[in-house]
Amino acid sequence: MKFVVFRNPSTQNRPYANYRIGAMADEETIFDLTPSVLPLGLTSDEVLRCYDLETDFLKFASEAVAGGKLPVVKRDDVKIEAPVPRPSKIICIGLNYLDHVTESGAEIPKAPLIFSKFNTCVAASEDSIVLPVGGVQVDFEAELAVIIGRRAKNIELKNAMDHVFGYTNFNDVSARDMQFADGQWQRGKSCDTFAPFGEFVATKDEIADPHSLKIQFRLNGDTMQDSSTNQLIFKIPELIEYLSRSITLEPGDVIATGTPPGVGFARKPPIFLKDGDVCEVEIAGLGILINGVVKNV
Repeated sequence: MKFVVFRNPSTQNRPYANYRIGAMADEETIFDLTPSVLPLGLTSDEVLRCYDLETDFLKFASEAVAGGKLPVVKRDDVKIEAPVPRPSKIICIGLNYLDHVTESGAEIPKAPLIFSKFNTCVAASEDSIVLPVGGVQVDFEAELAVIIGRRAKNIELKNAMDHVFGYTNFNDVSARDMQFADGQWQRGKSCDTFAPFGEFVATKDEIADPHSLKIQFRLNGDTMQDSSTNQLIFKIPELIEYLSRSITLEPGDVIATGTPPGVGFARKPPIFLKDGDVCEVEIAGLGILINGVVKNV
């Protein structure tokens, strides 16, 4: 199934309230699951319950959709939010595509390179990426993101995929001038709106092999990144095993698995995002994440 979080447009300026959960019937229609499986007026914490595989949400959702009596809303009549509006953790992996390591002139990492983004970075598909004050070298990074579905601590490799709820598109937006000037990545990676993802989460049964997916980034219609997740150095089970040794992963946590080559700073000459640009991340089976770029006002 493909799940979205949405709100009535009239409530979109009220943070963390009035979320609803839906299953995509097709590209234009959403089944509203909220009355059937969750209380009305969802808080952000209640949305995260949808991604907990220890609950009966998937079972209830499947039965409700099969029953055919759910309320239906049109995609154009609602505001699609990020599929996890306020995750407890956004964990990102650097230099995790073999072809991107080659492009960067770096050595192949011996262990996953970990950094994080704040949850105030979250943006939905069709939200704007806002260029930060003082940031003039803002870059794009198309990534496959994993949504965690079961609490994970000290997980063995063979059991790692049992903790995955599903997958979504992710753009690891990065202010390179801040990132490189600081000597560490937190500020340059964590500006507001720098973690657009969605627009939906596809449950893991929808994706036969997450390590064999075409992944692309387009800027104003021109393809900048074009690769496959078969280039991942550390696969999803390895990342979950590694992370869970030191970090407790929780339902709704987001792991962005790294980006392929073609990023802006590595181009000659470099290409950075500017006011008016349109970004698209497309991964096979996961739709298209679309975000315009605007200057900070």
